[in-house]
Amino acid sequence: MTLRDTAALIDAGLLDPSSRAAIEAVAMRYAIAVTPAMQALIEAPDDPIGRQFIPSPEELITAPHEDPDPIGDDKFSPLKGVVHRYPDRALLKPLLVCPVYCRFCFRREHVGPDGGMLTEPELEAAYDWFAAHTAVREVILTGGDPLMLSPRRLGAILTRLSAIPHIEIVRVHTRVPTTDPTRITAALTAALSTDRSLWLVLHANHAREFTAEARATLARLRRAGIPLLGQSVLLRGVNDTTEALEALFRAMIAAGVKPYYLHQLDAAQGTARFRVPIAEGQRLLAALRGRVTGLAWPTYVLDIPGGHGKVPIGPRFLAEDGSVLDPAGVRHPVHEA
Repeated sequence: MTLRDTAALIDAGLLDPSSRAAIEAVAMRYAIAVTPAMQALIEAPDDPIGRQFIPSPEELITAPHEDPDPIGDDKFSPLKGVVHRYPDRALLKPLLVCPVYCRFCFRREHVGPDGGMLTEPELEAAYDWFAAHTAVREVILTGGDPLMLSPRRLGAILTRLSAIPHIEIVRVHTRVPTTDPTRITAALTAALSTDRSLWLVLHANHAREFTAEARATLARLRRAGIPLLGQSVLLRGVNDTTEALEALFRAMIAAGVKPYYLHQLDAAQGTARFRVPIAEGQRLLAALRGRVTGLAWPTYVLDIPGGHGKVPIGPRFLAEDGSVLDPAGVRHPVHEA
């Protein structure tokens, strides 16, 4: 059973009873959910798995640079459930429920068990918006987690989007295959069928999330012809070492998931304990160059606060004088005709 409140976390031995009042104050503001699959991996509340999902009193401390809408979703939302920040793609958020609630989530002010499910009229309005905006070629299903929808509802959404002539790509962002793999049934997998280019993007932050059950689930999705990408957030105490990132990216590749993005933490309120400075992130990635296959190399990105877009911020190997650094850190001249 998924743990959803302070009492359940205490009963499971994941919180000290003395912290009850402090954590209940956090729970009044931010949702809690720890699935059985994740609970089984937690060895201590502050280990790399527990740290992602077990609430902390520090979440009620807001740093000066933090924002309730750090990447400007609200500013770029033309109607409920749609976010349009880039010319050729837009988000559709059919619900705001997740299998787990990450303590660092940039949408933490919105997601939760109350659902935020779009009504049929609201979905129809969203379909009409996508149909009217012919420059939009890609729909990103997010939320919340779209794989928390029933197979019937998910299939209906994909069918409607696939009927819009200019929609070429559908991307599905999810944590379900690793955090709640039993949800990926044959019916849910079948619901992902479409004649458009569909990509499933898995959010995972630590190698231990790739359990035998998660790997089997991902293999079923691959057998269904669904290409898998991976995205992660650079998090203090979770994956902020070269060894942890190497293990994470190797676990992804071994499971048939291509590392796609490594995100710099978005400055959501109450998340400062997870922050890793950009310069440190660049050093961590630079240390992996030549150490792991290029297949396991994600793009390190920052969503510029305020909704100004996502940009690469990875380590630089080319200097202004035209010389380059090799993976060992030795500089070499490059002569171009």
